[in-house]
Amino acid sequence: MSFSYPILPTGHLLAIEGLESPHIAALLDLAESYALLNRQGKTQRDLLRGRTLINLFFEDSTRTRTSFEIAGKRLGADVINMSVSNSSVNKGETLLDTASTLNAMNTDLLVVRHAQSGAPALLAQKVTAAVINAGDGTHEHPTQALLDALTIRRHKGDLRNLIVAICGDITHSRVARSNIHLLGAMGAEVRLIAPPTLLPAEVGRLGVTVFHDMRKGLAGADVVMMLRLQRERMSGGMVPSAREFFRFYGLDMEKLSFAKPDSIVMHPGPMNRGIEIDSAVADHPTRSVIGEQVEMGVALRMAVLDVLARSLRRHA
Repeated sequence: MSFSYPILPTGHLLAIEGLESPHIAALLDLAESYALLNRQGKTQRDLLRGRTLINLFFEDSTRTRTSFEIAGKRLGADVINMSVSNSSVNKGETLLDTASTLNAMNTDLLVVRHAQSGAPALLAQKVTAAVINAGDGTHEHPTQALLDALTIRRHKGDLRNLIVAICGDITHSRVARSNIHLLGAMGAEVRLIAPPTLLPAEVGRLGVTVFHDMRKGLAGADVVMMLRLQRERMSGGMVPSAREFFRFYGLDMEKLSFAKPDSIVMHPGPMNRGIEIDSAVADHPTRSVIGEQVEMGVALRMAVLDVLARSLRRHA
């Protein structure tokens, strides 16, 4: 497989904000080719042979970590999952000390998930490895937005002029922020649907349309993206009871009927069934693409590792 377009010119993937539409489109094209190879049972096991990929997760995320692990192994990398709960970080080691250790290990690719916004960017300044942000605080989760875009494009053909409704806990969602940046760059119309308490203070500067009524916000939507209520990040009083939240903002078939008949339903996971989404919607055989998002996650992350590994060779 040949690919030379410099779609990640910084040598890292830290955020969607700042990426231009040609960079995004080229990365999605490469990911599409990996999706096809994966479905055919073919891999590029020699591409990352001799490269070391470390998954450094300061927050739990089985789905994202496993996806990167599978992607790295399919490309032939030596993959190491660092268990932060058992590491020297919990013994007082600073993030910069960790960076020094990683440099001594000659790490090539570093996937970082951290509770503090900006932590992956800080590491990128201190390590020789190519850094991929796997979610930092409430900042961004770039590979999630990219795999979402890949999934949408496979069903809708193009992102331009699509109406995408992002619903739920916007305030605490790094997925929402990355998707807002990506969808805006690719020419989609983004709607945010949430109670006022779950909308970020800067929402007026994001280039989106805000709705507090689920049915009005879903009217004519091509894509409905549901988000998990992140109660672990909330202070008291931000949402009513789970039953009340589902009544007004949970996606069921009745509310979904206001979107286009061929609209698709997405969720980055993990899902809270009966809170932000009804099982009949989550498991719908034609409308739900939640399982496909997981599949596309592996292909997209293979593409990211491919591009960054090529960048390492150029700078070697």
